Amino acid sequence: MPASVELTLDLPPDLVHAGVGVHGSAGPHEVFRLPHLWQLHLYGYSGTLEFDGARHPIRPGHLSLVPPGTEVHFHYGATRCEHLYAHFRLPGDGERRRVPAMQDTGSDTAVLSGLLRQTIAACAQSPARASAELWTVLWRTTGLTEAAAPPSGTRHPALRAAVAHIEEHLADPLSVPGIARVAGVSHTHLTRLFREDTAHTVVGYIRRRRMERARHLLVASTLAIPAVAATVGIPDLQAFNKACRKELGASPRAVRQAAGA
Repeated sequence: MPASVELTLDLPPDLVHAGVGVHGSAGPHEVFRLPHLWQLHLYGYSGTLEFDGARHPIRPGHLSLVPPGTEVHFHYGATRCEHLYAHFRLPGDGERRRVPAMQDTGSDTAVLSGLLRQTIAACAQSPARASAELWTVLWRTTGLTEAAAPPSGTRHPALRAAVAHIEEHLADPLSVPGIARVAGVSHTHLTRLFREDTAHTVVGYIRRRRMERARHLLVASTLAIPAVAATVGIPDLQAFNKACRKELGASPRAVRQAAGA
């Protein structure tokens, strides 16, 4: 199993520095550590990273995350090895997310490179924006892990695609065959995936998500009830009232009034 690290991402990272690094000019082997800072590298070269007794091949497009205080050994195959880097602290103390210490960013390489370059550009002008850009990068590293993980214990790629499509189109008419086409699987297979993962049918899942959004809008906003109904994809007020009573236990007006009581 590859070495892994734990990230806490409930708060934005405290970015200390980011830039374009050049390794290898002092020789084919370098050893160093950052006593108090995490280090993230997105590589544009080939070599080897070694720490905590594990060796990780470096290839263009690979990304590494090394915890504070860790001694790292870099072995280079060229005299000029460029990479994008960020040195930061993680102030959060919430849920820990385990990700590989080294992973191939694959089709996300260009996006992550762009985000890191924006992080670098913002460092001197807007530390808050630089921190936000890096936070996005770190969250995307957890998505890389989910995409690469084995099917057990994580969502099937087709299910993730279907759920993302549903979330983006709750206000629109949604059909199971249409969602299945987006997810690249059959209607029957999609239904099975939803039952296994959510214990709901696809239609039941859509209804639940629409009602969760409706509850939020009824409680947290002053949006008119017809507008709430349209926003969650149930523009027929009679049908919206019926769905609210079934899923939320009260009419839309009663849900709103109870929240303000």
